[in-house]
Amino acid sequence: MTELASEYSAGIERHSIDFVPERERHGRVSDQGVFWFLSNFQFFAIAIGFVGPSLGLSLGYAALAGALGILIGTAFQAFHASQGPEMGLPQMIQSRAQFGYRGVIVPLLATLLSLIGYNLVSTVLASDGLHSLWRIDRSSAAIAVSLLAAVLAIWGYDWLHRVFRILFWISLPLFSLLCLAILFGKAGGAVRHGGGFGWQAFVTQLASAASFNIGSAPYVSDYSRYLPSRTPRARIILNVFAGSALSAIWLIALGAWLATHLGLEDALLALKQAGDSVRPGLGSILAAVSIAALVATIGMNAYSGMLTFVTALDSLRPVRPTRRLRVVVLLALMVVWIMVALSFGGSAVTYVNGMLVLMLYCLMPWTAVNLIDYFFVRRGRYSIVDLFLPHGLYGAWGARGLTAYAVGIIASVPFFVIPNAYTGSLAARLDGVDIGWLVSAAAASSTYLLISRRFNPADESSAVSASARALASAAQQRLAS
Repeated sequence: MTELASEYSAGIERHSIDFVPERERHGRVSDQGVFWFLSNFQFFAIAIGFVGPSLGLSLGYAALAGALGILIGTAFQAFHASQGPEMGLPQMIQSRAQFGYRGVIVPLLATLLSLIGYNLVSTVLASDGLHSLWRIDRSSAAIAVSLLAAVLAIWGYDWLHRVFRILFWISLPLFSLLCLAILFGKAGGAVRHGGGFGWQAFVTQLASAASFNIGSAPYVSDYSRYLPSRTPRARIILNVFAGSALSAIWLIALGAWLATHLGLEDALLALKQAGDSVRPGLGSILAAVSIAALVATIGMNAYSGMLTFVTALDSLRPVRPTRRLRVVVLLALMVVWIMVALSFGGSAVTYVNGMLVLMLYCLMPWTAVNLIDYFFVRRGRYSIVDLFLPHGLYGAWGARGLTAYAVGIIASVPFFVIPNAYTGSLAARLDGVDIGWLVSAAAASSTYLLISRRFNPADESSAVSASARALASAAQQRLAS
């Protein structure tokens, strides 16, 4: 097993949307906590902490709203993590059980646009930061950042985990030093505005924080599917929850402090200024490490974007998930987000942030349906083989999943609050307080439970058992050859 793990970690990953056999599983549950901690431990999270203060929230209320939003969002995110080792598949392939072999394209489109949108925003943030701090040309920076991220995504699962682990141990002591300095009054700054409390600002900060982790729900199990199937469900959920929540709560609170004490609107410049106040040069190191973590996160999103796109292709017409296909898809996705980033420049952040809010509304009913089906309807028992058959057990179009998804979207439209674009009639009555994503989740989950009342998991038990036997037989044949 050790030799096999070394073989996989040395070169380009072999698997993509296909099933990972038990003998090829490796890794530790604790790595999941480190991985998801680092994924949020960069200045995108710091920038979220600027949202509340910009709307008049005090430091305390901004930090509280951020923490509550992260806890809510991470609750949706972390429960997907156990599906990886239990099924050995990427997240969105699993959704064929709820939406059908072809019907899964509906949430796939929302997921793909969300991933590209995140990479677009992150590329703009990174290139603007490199230009502001070290006068590097924005276009050159955007291309360099994207190429590094794409290479990391091409090498795949093990290299992503390795790089995230290295950056974790570099980032943790540096940010700890900065925050200790803030606590002891050694990071400069003074309260520029005390702020106060307002429901619209509070809920806006909460929603921004919640979307930060909910947005990664469609690809959590992409990064846990190589763990052994016997991995305890509670342990992996707790590790992912702790890693994702702690780092995001930490840096959002740090962002709120920077926003209320330094009077700067740029999160990266504020981070540099605070660091340099502690010790000359520390600010530049913090900024560079934060950019490196953001680049690694762009690579993570690109990797999941590739899996999402290949799943969509396979849903239209079965494809062989080769290494060549992964490289071609990743490079194509990279070109798309680079071109859009260069076209929109700095204004892209505002434009795409509005799009990401819309994607949050589209992803919430998916995550609700997926979790309800996995934990309450089918209780984790699926026929892996049938997930790859256009006319298998789960059919081409999953009527129950698609119906619940549509109900979730329709019910939430009056509550939509899309920045600079649209405010729903009921949201306007709530003074622009954004609860559309919660309405979407509640409507989709309750609808799916209601129309699944007559579903009997025993009806699928023979197919589930046959699938397990087929996978075991295939594994023995590979081992013998």
